[in-house]
Amino acid sequence: MEAYLLKGTLPRLSRIFFMHSIKIISLLLAVSIISFVLVSASPVDPVQQYITGLGTAVSPEQRAQIEDYWGVDKPPAERYMNWLTDLLHGDLGESSVYRRPVADIIGERFLNSLALMLCAWVISGVLGFLLGCVMGMYRERWPDKILKKVCYILSSVPTFWLGLVFLLVFSVWLKWFPVGFSAPAGVLSENVTVWQKIHHLILPAFTLALMSFSSIALHTRQKLSDVLDSEYVLFARARGEGEWSILRRHGLRNILLPALTLQFASFSELFGGSVLAENVFSYPGLGSAVSEAGLSADIPLLLGITLFSALFVCAGNMAADLLYGIIDPQIREVKE
Repeated sequence: MEAYLLKGTLPRLSRIFFMHSIKIISLLLAVSIISFVLVSASPVDPVQQYITGLGTAVSPEQRAQIEDYWGVDKPPAERYMNWLTDLLHGDLGESSVYRRPVADIIGERFLNSLALMLCAWVISGVLGFLLGCVMGMYRERWPDKILKKVCYILSSVPTFWLGLVFLLVFSVWLKWFPVGFSAPAGVLSENVTVWQKIHHLILPAFTLALMSFSSIALHTRQKLSDVLDSEYVLFARARGEGEWSILRRHGLRNILLPALTLQFASFSELFGGSVLAENVFSYPGLGSAVSEAGLSADIPLLLGITLFSALFVCAGNMAADLLYGIIDPQIREVKE
């Protein structure tokens, strides 16, 4: 039986991987075109922003040389094709703000953002699933009513406002956590300990997690309520099974996959929320980098982060579909 399920699962996973790969390539191409059009239509002049950042006046000849070096004097279609050609060769361009290759900046900042999002993702998933199970087991009673109100309130509170409140309470008043950054100020990176990194990570990760756990908790509550109202659960109660035994034997099996799908789909929400959280806590990740790129009209860095974020979200959705076949091999497409 296990060999049969494995035999049916592997082709399905291969088909899912192939279909998602085609979708990801098409989506990245569409995102690159739309992003390039929007950036080209922006009223902000990147050359002028660069000159302003230098703090010195330049002659018209020097400005023309800068425009020729960046290629901004060419038609938009030609600039896009040149950028796309360089992208296919692995060259994302050079950031005008950091004076470094865009790929190096994304690789460095992504590690910080990944640590932040993974911590927030795990906290939100575990917390949301557990609270959803509690709300489902205590439907329409006081634990359910209180937790539902908490979920509704937190889902409507802006990330930056909650981050500022946490900074004021836990950093300024109680002094339990640092005010910001990913490491103590004035300490070399090689001298920063793991505990210091975790200490700086806790507050922004917890802030980001509280903004995304509500949907998982409410969704899990509804799915568990549907399971508890089913006929086979009614039969289990008639046999004398307890409520928590029913949850363990019948409920978790039916609510785990929907919660897992919603959890992986929250990648986009986490990535969007990390932009605000990183700016509030001065955390050096992709979110703060994309804000600096937008304010400074750093087009190569802005396009590179936009393309990378779309790839990251698509990879999360594909991982959810692939895990379907691993967790429950009986979920397969019907053979024609």
